[in-house]
Amino acid sequence: MAVLVGKRAPSFKATAVIDGTFDEEFSLDRYLGKKHVLFYFYPADFSRVCPTEILAFQDRLAEFEKRNVAVVGCSTDTQYAHLAWQLMPRDKGGIAGVKYPLVADATKTISANYDVLGGHYDYTEQGEMTYIGSPLAYRGLFLIDRDGIVRHQLVNDRPLGRSLTEALRMIDALQHFEKNGEACPADWEEPTPA
Repeated sequence: MAVLVGKRAPSFKATAVIDGTFDEEFSLDRYLGKKHVLFYFYPADFSRVCPTEILAFQDRLAEFEKRNVAVVGCSTDTQYAHLAWQLMPRDKGGIAGVKYPLVADATKTISANYDVLGGHYDYTEQGEMTYIGSPLAYRGLFLIDRDGIVRHQLVNDRPLGRSLTEALRMIDALQHFEKNGEACPADWEEPTPA
């Protein structure tokens, strides 16, 4: 697995669904110099664990926005699947009400560039190339600073959901370091104002 921490986040231009509409020229570059980005990958639309995370990010979106952090999701589904799922009510298994961008990575190049794409290519005994495994994204999470540098990454296997509380803690730690120049030890939390 590639370690992207300390390196420029791989750039891309793709179609994203944002609050029920298509943005065909979406890029994380729009946030450069302006916001931190929490860019996360999930395996598939219309699945069991993924909506719990997608909706959790939406339900806590104000906490990210308060920290000037853009939340962006991505899977290997098409923009049409993203839109259909976004239009489906939550009580029917949908993700209605999600306002932040969901990037369509049907070509799987974004997932491959962030090294979260499951499976790999191999050759058969006849010399033919074949894909081994499932070409879906793992649950990758990348905290990218305003300069476009990855400052934190976490990758879980598909059945393991992630902690938004920990994601927020890492954002707080990075912003504390940027503001004060102080390193943040294990289990560091933002001090409560007196």
